[in-house]
Amino acid sequence: MGDDERETWTTEEFGVCHTGTVGVVLDDGTVPRPVYYDASSGGGGQSVSQWTVYDGRPGQGPRAAALRAVCSCGWYGPEQRLDWEQIDVQGLQEAGAGVADTCMRDWDEHTVEVERSAIPLPEAVTALLGQLEVEVERLAKSSPLAAIRAARRMEVLAVQSAYWPACDARRDADFAQAAAALGLDERGARALLARFGRWSPYH
Repeated sequence: MGDDERETWTTEEFGVCHTGTVGVVLDDGTVPRPVYYDASSGGGGQSVSQWTVYDGRPGQGPRAAALRAVCSCGWYGPEQRLDWEQIDVQGLQEAGAGVADTCMRDWDEHTVEVERSAIPLPEAVTALLGQLEVEVERLAKSSPLAAIRAARRMEVLAVQSAYWPACDARRDADFAQAAAALGLDERGARALLARFGRWSPYH
């Protein structure tokens, strides 16, 4: 979870460019700071912003009024209000679990919109990729090693076929345009083009 501990979500295609989590909103509409816990051994501590720590008890974070999905791209979902009458009986983690699940579904819808906004693929290519996935999964049931070899061939094909497109994209588009087309942030788009184009992302 890193220095600021909390549960996060990503997708295979967009990775850390769209990292989702449950965010906390207080009664006054502000977002609370992470809660810092000192280590008993004196060797430092940790910052936690997992939504379950914001229950207003001594030693915990301030009391959350609502939860909402947030994404590392800057998007955030609608506020989902918490029922504190129920929470006072069951505890925040148990009583708020359904609200947190709603936030995750909101973020899922956000990633679907990101996918829709990315540059579309021709139907023929989408169909071929889908069929290839089905065939490799079928092969894995009868011969796992053959499936691994097929996956390796797919890796080689990706590297070979993406080299010149990456070079052309670097010449014809800036990283903001590439990011919008690929559903990534600029840093992610730069890293992806650099990997396929075989140059340093720092240049």
